[in-house]
Amino acid sequence: MNTKTHIALVSIPIYSHLRSILEFSKRLVHLHQDIHVTCIIPTTGSICSNTKALVESLPSSIDYMFLPPPNLDDLPQDFHPALLVLVATSRSMQSIDDALKKIHSRSSLVAIVCDGLITQVLYLSKKLNISSFIYFPSNMMLLSLVLYSPKMDETMTCEYRDLLEPLELPGCVPIDGKDLPEPLQDRSGEEYKVFIEGNKRFYLADGVLVNSFIDMEAETIRVLHEEGNKIPYAYAIGPFIQKGSSRRDESCLRWLDEQEDNSVLYISFGSGGALSQDQLNELAWGLELSGQKFIWVLRSPSKFGFVNDLSLANEDPLQFIPSGFLERTKDQGLVVPYWAPQIEILSHSAIGGFISHCGWNSTLESVVNGVPMITWPLFAEQKMNAAILSKGLKVAVRPKVNEKGIVEREEVAMVIKNIMVGEEGKGIRQRMKELKDAADNAVKQDGSSTRTLAELVLKWKSLGVAQCN
Repeated sequence: MNTKTHIALVSIPIYSHLRSILEFSKRLVHLHQDIHVTCIIPTTGSICSNTKALVESLPSSIDYMFLPPPNLDDLPQDFHPALLVLVATSRSMQSIDDALKKIHSRSSLVAIVCDGLITQVLYLSKKLNISSFIYFPSNMMLLSLVLYSPKMDETMTCEYRDLLEPLELPGCVPIDGKDLPEPLQDRSGEEYKVFIEGNKRFYLADGVLVNSFIDMEAETIRVLHEEGNKIPYAYAIGPFIQKGSSRRDESCLRWLDEQEDNSVLYISFGSGGALSQDQLNELAWGLELSGQKFIWVLRSPSKFGFVNDLSLANEDPLQFIPSGFLERTKDQGLVVPYWAPQIEILSHSAIGGFISHCGWNSTLESVVNGVPMITWPLFAEQKMNAAILSKGLKVAVRPKVNEKGIVEREEVAMVIKNIMVGEEGKGIRQRMKELKDAADNAVKQDGSSTRTLAELVLKWKSLGVAQCN
């Protein structure tokens, strides 16, 4: 007789979100071997190679199923990729409902955990009379914004980008209105309406599982917990990061082996980040001007700020960098088209800094490896993450942008030298080391995140006992 406690997870078809929730799943079943997980994954089309590699590496105690893509033929060819995901997940709700009912009929579920961007699932869990939780792959500061934004919507009248003073979310570092996520930048737009409606649904959840840890956001966690039953309980159970890559670029790692400790700057904009052509040019010139060693994961420019599926890339990104750049910097740096083994790179002793888009996965990978950061946010909540890192934790520097939103080459060179060899960089390096140690401690056997996860599992098991009775 199967006595395992069964949990269903519902992800969204965004690689970074899926990767995070699967890392949570793997740690969950590793620490608690009497837990069984089934992950339901909506799709927007063919399944990319990166996603296939993720799910094929899962342990036997984690099942997964890909749902058939919904009909999206009515959408325009140049439909924004972020909106495409929201439409696809919305149109997949019947398939998700059918999958949950089927799983529940075979092996009674004790809880459903859904990604924070697909909270419509919470209604389905209520129909099945099953406890529901949200997996939040970002941080407590963004969760605070999500939970308090419906109240902000009722009490504030101006556009948030026009606020004269920084916004002070409870327990968080003050943040400029222009640094709030894109859906909040136009309160008359459809994205804003969808954002607020989705945030209101958070209050249907029995709890929110957050990929963060106490020492990283202690004050925010304290304030959220003081709210008691007014808001869903926030479980700080991270950091969850990918342990290693299934693919290796030996030439890239061999090049790093030849460099001095802490001498190389790593530049990458996540699993899908991309710069405009003008910004790509300025970054290239800034790298060259800085004189610092670098390894740059280069992608073709994009009008959206990100690309969809790296496995489908068919352009040579090297054609977009300034003429002669590779020849002039052949002894200074290494340019890697499209993809590099980020986990192995960030853990390499030669790496001394990281220019990052500040996606939360990349942020945590940098923290876990103790690598100081230069924040270069592109979209989503990344500007908020940059504020946490630079103004709150002070483990990063943030370059200034001009009136066109471009970081100019002189600014690029200055912040690079600052973080790699400057006096400010020394202090940042020490603070990042302390944060790394805290992250290590959080996931130890008696660490704060491990204990919090154990409390959550105990709750789930008690729900299973109640079902049997």
